[in-house]
Amino acid sequence: MRIIYLRTSTEEQNPLNQLKDCKTICKEPYEVVEEKQSAFKDKDRLKFEDIKRRIKKGEVEELICWDWDRLFRNRKKLKEFFEFCKIYKCNIHSFRQKFFEEFYKIPAPFDEIIQELVLNLMGWMAEDESKKKSERVRIAFKNSTKKWGRKPLEKIDKRIIELYQQGKTIRDISKEVYYWDSQRNKKFVSKSAVHNIIQKFKGVSSL
Repeated sequence: MRIIYLRTSTEEQNPLNQLKDCKTICKEPYEVVEEKQSAFKDKDRLKFEDIKRRIKKGEVEELICWDWDRLFRNRKKLKEFFEFCKIYKCNIHSFRQKFFEEFYKIPAPFDEIIQELVLNLMGWMAEDESKKKSERVRIAFKNSTKKWGRKPLEKIDKRIIELYQQGKTIRDISKEVYYWDSQRNKKFVSKSAVHNIIQKFKGVSSL
């Protein structure tokens, strides 16, 4: 069984774009599984968890995705998932990481040796990447305190990003997040402010 896994985290993303690309590296027949949820919210991805159960039962031989970050954004968890799939003989194919296809072509026993080396390298990079990303996020929040003040800004930004990762739209977020102005009047954050904070977060996360 081949499964194409499509994951989108916001209503603005179109899974059909992912599907079109995935079809170029996938033979028929295949099953398409679509899920709208953040890759950070692992416990909420019920369809993905079901795929893992099917892999464990030996029902899935190939899992196709548009990008590895559709599976996990945390590289450590991604490495663990690769090892999980390796145990149950399920190959992972990604449209954005086509280079990994070459490792499936290496004859035994060197295929396992090379794949293990690459997976370990991913794990080593994960720790360093996580540290750098945390530092960038910390600096981004610190540099954006000029308008609101440090503590209020951090609470507003973090709440906006938290809702964004839950799949909420910019419109919904602007109706939910608020602050108190200098006259103690309740003010809701504008849609443009929400958009700017999300764009800043996405820019930091992609580094």
